[in-house]
Amino acid sequence: MSMILVTGARGQIGSDLVRTLRERHGAEAVIATDLREPEEQAETSGPYEVVDIRDRTKLDEVAQRYNVDTIYHLASLLSARGEQAPDLAWEVNVGGLRNVLEIARENGLKVFWPSSIAVFGPTTPDNAPQKTPLEPTTMYGVTKVSGELLCRYYHLRYGVDVRSLRYPGLISYGAEPGGGATDYAVEIFHAALEQGEYTCFLAADTRLPMMYMPDAVRATTELMDAPKELLSVRTSYNVTALSFSAEELSASIAKRVEGFVTRYKPDFRQDIAASWPSSVDDSAARADWNWEPAYTLDGMVDDMLVHLREKLNVSASSCPVSRIP
Repeated sequence: MSMILVTGARGQIGSDLVRTLRERHGAEAVIATDLREPEEQAETSGPYEVVDIRDRTKLDEVAQRYNVDTIYHLASLLSARGEQAPDLAWEVNVGGLRNVLEIARENGLKVFWPSSIAVFGPTTPDNAPQKTPLEPTTMYGVTKVSGELLCRYYHLRYGVDVRSLRYPGLISYGAEPGGGATDYAVEIFHAALEQGEYTCFLAADTRLPMMYMPDAVRATTELMDAPKELLSVRTSYNVTALSFSAEELSASIAKRVEGFVTRYKPDFRQDIAASWPSSVDDSAARADWNWEPAYTLDGMVDDMLVHLREKLNVSASSCPVSRIP
């Protein structure tokens, strides 16, 4: 039986990915780890260990104890938090990845590690190609470029089967946003259902590549399932599903939530978002392992509102939501 370890299991991606992996492989086959103690029952439905990714000894001990053969390494400091604590971002994002890769090298493990559109910068074309200048303007982006090169190095030098996706902005009704410049696309749904209004920290016309979490999780598992001989990219695959502006997302929500209003008050995160492309070319992922997103903007908004209303226990009378055919 395959044994899987997930770092950052309580994060935005980790919480959904752990649930999916446990459904596929069985609860006892997926070891969730995070810096924090578990809080929700779903987090303790299988093995759970408190691990600081910077502590290689503890991470190695957990991996050995459970006889792990695959690591999904998701623990990271995101873009906005990385600008506030650049030294910590480097220590966690690069040092933590190096720890995982060393453990994988020593024990013959398979690894997934997420990169990000943050690797791009002002010199990247607006529709970012798979191969393009990577000149980020944030520490988070710098750590992701460094991580991509580390992954490629460990694959070429040591034969480590490490695979990666450059995630766009991710939207989920599960875990809370983790401190990224695309967090508005999650916050806006909570505000729509709980307050009926939202003040967005990005400008109305800021367009970015995005993906709904079910698509992101599926892209991750499909990449990890793909035969290694089909993979032509060992830095990180461009992958995307949607591209919309803050104003377009607000308009789609407003069609479904009566009276919802968005105001725009850009802050320091606007400069971060402005350095990224508005879309990415993921033709390599589509060609190599048949990537294809499932959700449109309206389909994602419909699904988010339904699930988030259930989670927040927001009644239809207090915040009526109507589906648009």
